[in-house]
This record gives sequence, C-alpha cells and structure tokens, in this order.
Amino acid sequence: MMTTTPDQDERAAVLYVCADHGRLLPGLAAERAEKEGRAFAQQQGLVITEVIKDEYGIPDPCRRAGWQRVREMAKTGSAASVIVRWPSSIAPDILAELRRREVRWLQSHGVRVRYTWAPLATTGSETE
Repeated sequence: MMTTTPDQDERAAVLYVCADHGRLLPGLAAERAEKEGRAFAQQQGLVITEVIKDEYGIPDPCRRAGWQRVREMAKTGSAASVIVRWPSSIAPDILAELRRREVRWLQSHGVRVRYTWAPLATTGSETE
C-alpha cells in the first residue's frame, strides 16, 4: 500500500545514478543515466530535488552512501519518486531479492520507483 505524507509533493523526485565509471570513458555511463533521468522527469512532470550518485560495484544498496541518502529522503517525505535507469542500478540481477526488498521499503514509505530505460519506462514503475 502506497501512502504519502501530508507534506510530500507528488512531483518531487530524487534521481539516483549508480553507474560503473569504466576505464575507457570514465563517467560516460553516469552522464548518460543522469541525462536520461532528467529527460524522463521532464516528460513525466516530475521535479528533481536532488541527484544522488554511487559508483556501481557494491551489491547491497544499503551499504552505499548514496542509497542511504535515498532512504533518508524517503523517510522524511522529501521525495515521492526515485528515478533510476534500470533495476540493476538498485541491485544486480543476481541479487534481485535485495532490489525487491528496497522497492518494497520505498513503497512502504510512499515512494515510487520509476525506471527511465525505454522498455521499463512505458510500464510506469516498480516492474519486478
């Protein structure tokens, strides 16, 4: 059940970017994810209140400083949505249960997870 707090702005979104920085083109994946996230937010009428970045590689999202900030924003009601490029940005496919745990946790705090990757973006959110 998704509930919102009285102070929660339904348009407020946090853009979460968790990307490999790569050796050949450092920062390109993160740059693309951020650009895609901003375009998605604009198309959906969302307002990005904060961009949070983590480097890909720590499988458990709760061990990443950036994801801890996402959870903090959910707890305080300062974001109604979390925008991510694709599900593996939250947790790798091999650890999909961690991802489902986090999506459920966010939902329990009234926060929607919205994916920007085209095949998932058309479904709205929380595709698991």
